[in-house]
Amino acid sequence: MPNPKRKHSHARSAKRRGTWRTEMPEISPNRTAGTPFPFVKPHHASPDGYYKGRRLPGFKDE
Repeated sequence: MPNPKRKHSHARSAKRRGTWRTEMPEISPNRTAGTPFPFVKPHHASPDGYYKGRRLPGFKDE
């Protein structure tokens, strides 16, 4: 496997990393009525076990 002969400079590494950005996570309103969680991440189940308005198997009522 080829290996670099010399170490890349800090500036060269920083140029490559300069496009990294952090973003706020996307959130959607939770449409399940009476839930204590007002927002959920898209394409994720809510913490109380609902996904697309349906209860997922394996979640028990407390």
